[in-house]
Amino acid sequence: MTPFGARLREAMDMRGPLCVGIDPHPGLLQKWDLADDPSGLEQFAMSTVEALGRTVAVLKPQSAFFERHGSRGVAVLEKVLARTKELGALALLDVKRGDIGTTAQAYADAYLDASSPTAADAITASPYLGVGSLDPMFEVAEANGAGIFVLALTSNPEGPQVQHARTSAGTTVAGAVLAALGKRNAGAEPLGSYGAVVGATIGDTVEDLDINGPLLVPGIGAQGGTAEDVRRIFGAAVANVLPSSSREILGAGPSGEALRDAAARAADAFAALVR
Repeated sequence: MTPFGARLREAMDMRGPLCVGIDPHPGLLQKWDLADDPSGLEQFAMSTVEALGRTVAVLKPQSAFFERHGSRGVAVLEKVLARTKELGALALLDVKRGDIGTTAQAYADAYLDASSPTAADAITASPYLGVGSLDPMFEVAEANGAGIFVLALTSNPEGPQVQHARTSAGTTVAGAVLAALGKRNAGAEPLGSYGAVVGATIGDTVEDLDINGPLLVPGIGAQGGTAEDVRRIFGAAVANVLPSSSREILGAGPSGEALRDAAARAADAFAALVR
């Protein structure tokens, strides 16, 4: 099975470096004149997939906005994941899961085992029970050619109190996470399958972001991050940046053409930045 990193590199080269978040929160449903119920959720999410699944590299449904509608919402999420793959985009499920032992294994089985109805090409994960707590996820991802994006340097104001804290070895927590990912990606070509989540609005950082893996970068667009921020923060690793945008693009809907135009503009801006 082709590893996720290789599939992501190909998708970014062919379709442009862009991840579009599918975040059907109540405000966007209202903007699209849709009810905040499972029917409105499905119309919003599937319209987005149909509009963008053939053109963008990655679609990233945020699981929480589906879960809030109960079992019917999760059923919509299953449709989103399946249709995304059918249309050729990679499905990155934003779940930010993190636990230990059999629970971590269960999360891995749910989201990374290809036989699961909620399987994605990759997921987001939280390392704050220790990066080693994610070992079951890494193992299932490896067996299924899937990927994992681990929280490292996030843009939320509460993040630094944990991520900038020092470990007993003297490194920051974020630095330890990045180093662990770099070790897992060592020797992978053309790109490792284990990425880091690094916000576009973190400002300057001394951490080594060259982990030979993808860097999922939220905070672009509506949250204030710009292409210039990405160039400054990531430097030589900018070619591995997967910028993520949701509200700025989704706000252009419900027209499929308008969604595609907004996504194309975003992808072109970052492709030019990389070049």
